[in-house]
Amino acid sequence: MSSAHSSDARPLDPDWVEVEETRTGKFTNRLRDGRHELTADEPKVVGGDDRGPGPYELLLMSLGACKSMTVRLYAERKGWPLQRTRVRLHHSRIHAQDCAECETKEGMLDRIDCVLEFEGALDGAQRQRLLEIAGMCPVHRTLTSEIQIRSSLSETA
Repeated sequence: MSSAHSSDARPLDPDWVEVEETRTGKFTNRLRDGRHELTADEPKVVGGDDRGPGPYELLLMSLGACKSMTVRLYAERKGWPLQRTRVRLHHSRIHAQDCAECETKEGMLDRIDCVLEFEGALDGAQRQRLLEIAGMCPVHRTLTSEIQIRSSLSETA
């Protein structure tokens, strides 16, 4: 076992995820949750090897997956004929002054555009309600709430 994967022998607490450099590329990281393993990287244009999605793509994927799953649960509970949900997302930075509904009026803001597509024999009111429900998914709520991120050094290093 190489040192790049030294944490393989260490069990991972089920409430945590671990991100570790692989040292196989400048930005390549291995992401684990104890059951799954993914690769994150940066595109070649910024010095990465493009071996996986970058951090913002992973964030968008998480948000899109949560919206899709939340909509699925709601549609099934209602017995609505939703066949498939597709969510397309885009992250950008905008000038705060260009955002009429934003509290912040100076500097730059992060903006995520989400376009939802619902396949199935749904009427307009059902489609609108599913759009509202998508906005209530847990990841959406987390990203739009006050977030406290606490970083500390490991005592085992």
